[in-house]
Amino acid sequence: MRLTTKGRYAVTAMLDLAFHSQVKPVTLVEIANRQTISLSYLEQLFARLRRAGMVKGVRGPGGGYTLCGDAGDINIADIIAAVDEKVDSTKCGGEANCQKQQACLTHDLWMGLSDQIREYLKGITLGELLDKHHVKEVARRQELDAQRVVEVHRHSGSGVSANP
Repeated sequence: MRLTTKGRYAVTAMLDLAFHSQVKPVTLVEIANRQTISLSYLEQLFARLRRAGMVKGVRGPGGGYTLCGDAGDINIADIIAAVDEKVDSTKCGGEANCQKQQACLTHDLWMGLSDQIREYLKGITLGELLDKHHVKEVARRQELDAQRVVEVHRHSGSGVSANP
């Protein structure tokens, strides 16, 4: 199956946003720090997510991003599609030109698998993932880890050594 980092990072960033924006808008810098995703890459992803109507920007002090709707209404397949990613198990990208510009012997098999994966991802929402205890634990741990890194940088910049 072909799902590149673009789709994976988009889902990860959206889940991070869904978790943390319950309190206040979330900046891309915060997501980048917690998820170790490049800020410039997140900017590209969020431009697409914004065009798809999944996130909205909040300007000014305390600004950042929030979800446009309820986390329970945003499914994983739609997030992946919003960043121009395809869930595809075929060699030909679903074009049926895998063997001498025609469908190969197993084309329908791999198309069926792609359809099953897509349906599976459509059936999972950000809200459902947020309800999972393990997801909440990981999000809290990442928040603490990111805060420790900020503290270490703050202290090392002032000539004071800090142990994380």
